Amino acid sequence: MAGWLRQHRGLIPYLFLLPGVLWLLVFFVLPMLAMASVATQEGTLGTGFRQTFNVGVFPEVLDRYAPHFLRSLEYALVVTLLTIGIGFPMAYTIAFRGGRYKNVLLLLVIMPFFTSFVIRTISWKFILADQGFVLGTLKDAGIVDEGFRILATPAAVISGITYNFLPFFVLPMYVALERIDYRLVEAATDLYASRLQAFLRVTLPLSIPGLFAGSLLTFIPAAGDYINAELLGGTRDTQMIGNVVQTLYIVNRDYPHAAAVSLILMVALLVGVVAYRRVLRGQELTV
Repeated sequence: MAGWLRQHRGLIPYLFLLPGVLWLLVFFVLPMLAMASVATQEGTLGTGFRQTFNVGVFPEVLDRYAPHFLRSLEYALVVTLLTIGIGFPMAYTIAFRGGRYKNVLLLLVIMPFFTSFVIRTISWKFILADQGFVLGTLKDAGIVDEGFRILATPAAVISGITYNFLPFFVLPMYVALERIDYRLVEAATDLYASRLQAFLRVTLPLSIPGLFAGSLLTFIPAAGDYINAELLGGTRDTQMIGNVVQTLYIVNRDYPHAAAVSLILMVALLVGVVAYRRVLRGQELTV
């Protein structure tokens, strides 16, 4: 065995990749193919489903649920921009200014994960309630109108998703920033670069891998989220595509349409990830 490995050293990296490739094949590629098979079937739960290769289901659901697709992508984009605006300064402060308190600050970032996702969202619902301790206090003080509300609005859904997925951006962003040799920044300032120039020319390009990972870890689950839209929105105007999939699968038992909606969302996200990576790679090379 050792002799064979010495003769085929070039294959060793691919052998290390083999477990990951098998994992993706079993738990990603095969489910995608199964989903595509279900999507092209016709029938009902009572009469059974049969494979008819009905590809017309894709334009049908795309036309029917276009507002939900667009709303989900819009919410996910806004959430991603908010997490970047909030999380980048957090990660930067922890990485470069945290000192001996880094571990404590990181613990504070991940502490929400100690509680169930649903419980956190319900807690956010209490915070944003019309007579909650935030709005109730502001209304009692006469700062906001009695009829003002946040729940059942896009702002409530976006704020809930941002809160729940913020750690998914902060952690990879922190890792990328923490790996930067700060002497490079100091060298830039020694060469008469301002702090802003040093950040744009040194820190930001070197942190792009963390920005890429963090924004994807935020955008992808945000686009498919349905819990925040259900608990904090709850109206037709705040429904996301995840709510549509949930209704089709669990309530209507319309498996072909549900699979078609899910497949379109996954393909759209994959295309977006590839395009986003190409844009960031160009930025990394030209900044």
